[in-house]
Amino acid sequence: MTKTGADILVQTLAQNGVTHCFANPGTSEMHLVQALEREPRIKSVLCLFEGVATGAADGFARISNRPAMTLLHLGAGYGNGIANIHNAMKGNVPMINVIGDHATYHRKFDAPLTCDLETLIKPHSKHIGIVESADIAGQIASEAFEATNNYPKAPASIILPADSAWNSATIEGKKANPHTPTLIEGERIDDCAHAIKKAQKPVILVGGDALFDDASLENMARLKAAGVRVLIDTFPARQKRGAKIFAPDKMQYFGEMALEDLKGVDLMVIAGTQIPVAFFAYPNRPSILVPEGCETLQLTEKYENTIEALAQLVGALDAPPAPQLPDAKPIAKPEGKLNAFTCAQSLARLMPENSVISDDAVTSGLPHYIALQGAATHDWLCLTGGAIGQGLPVALGAQMADMSRKVFALSGDGAGMYCIQSLWTMAREKLPIVTIIFANRNYRILNIEMARTGASNSGEPSQMLSLENPNLDYVQIAQGMGIKAISATNCVEFDAALENAINANEPWLIEAII
Repeated sequence: MTKTGADILVQTLAQNGVTHCFANPGTSEMHLVQALEREPRIKSVLCLFEGVATGAADGFARISNRPAMTLLHLGAGYGNGIANIHNAMKGNVPMINVIGDHATYHRKFDAPLTCDLETLIKPHSKHIGIVESADIAGQIASEAFEATNNYPKAPASIILPADSAWNSATIEGKKANPHTPTLIEGERIDDCAHAIKKAQKPVILVGGDALFDDASLENMARLKAAGVRVLIDTFPARQKRGAKIFAPDKMQYFGEMALEDLKGVDLMVIAGTQIPVAFFAYPNRPSILVPEGCETLQLTEKYENTIEALAQLVGALDAPPAPQLPDAKPIAKPEGKLNAFTCAQSLARLMPENSVISDDAVTSGLPHYIALQGAATHDWLCLTGGAIGQGLPVALGAQMADMSRKVFALSGDGAGMYCIQSLWTMAREKLPIVTIIFANRNYRILNIEMARTGASNSGEPSQMLSLENPNLDYVQIAQGMGIKAISATNCVEFDAALENAINANEPWLIEAII
């Protein structure tokens, strides 16, 4: 059979290890759809909204450490997926976005969906490849795969004009060769070790792959034993946690709390991340979250090997062994009023070993983060770029990356509506994800922020931020998409519903009325 440019592109990605495509195609991508159906090594997953596709690709890569492919329809389709591409970009998560375009000869006619794709894509892609002819489709695919996997990892994009997809192609794509993270020189290790020994109150801020690497977590525990406080970014892409796992401290979300927490720190060593900054600007408050008079040293940049650097730093400091951590303790059933804390108690009690938590619960997320530290071992996936709505699609992708693990999506009732179409794909693919919606009937975090920015002096919640009149009925919404669902208004109901959902081998949604 004669191969098309679309065939060569898909074949090249498959040869390089791409196994999943999260798709919302349109007319210009029909030949790519056909190519995907002819490629048995890639599972194509239909998503009803582009933000679901890009969020799922994000979640898939976080758990599998491999990029997934998305299929998006011209500029409008890419635009619908930008928020979760932004989150992936901030989290240094790989993905390959394939965006269909008008045929090369049709662009000049300014058809309704014509758009300046390169300009639109550039801010959220480390690499853009344009398939101007079918014969370079394999080359472009190989380059995109290599680019997205090169450290620091980030989304890469391929623009595929319709005629480049349907025309015959004769040149096969090559195997990509992404580089490994760069090893740093010993002199930098020695400089950081020397500065730590001199400092009165040193901290190390760690990000990246080290947060889910067993040896690195052990080395962080040894650094703490050597007198170095270990901090991590407020919202890392993935963190391994649980009763037997070392728990570094998090950078505080609110800037003034972060600076208070860091009071007296005279040295900040930065490993695999950047100097901490406030999430937002506030009147008369600093943007850089480093205490006055504190020295900063960069142990590793994001493109460098933080895992190896931590091991070398521990050796240079002759850090003592890490203390033994206790096993998880049995947790009692919660009693009393249903709130984020009692919900967290139930999840900590019932969550299976090796679970995955996709957190987009905003104000309800922190109680769960605290409660689950002493629970079974799990991976925590944070909202890396601040664009809410990723909780459900990231859970979707994470589950498809590893069907042996139990995946939980934690979401606020406001955030949940951004990519609610995820539920349909969960049902279609029979993914046994447990989705928990914390229904407080308002954008609570925005009411907090309104007071902090000085925009309101009344202290009363803003009607603009209310989710009442009418209330969202997540049970009916979920059932309408083929998901079993239940609403809980007290601890007994929630605990029973959660236990039932965990034991079921099918998707469930629990609406927690808090």
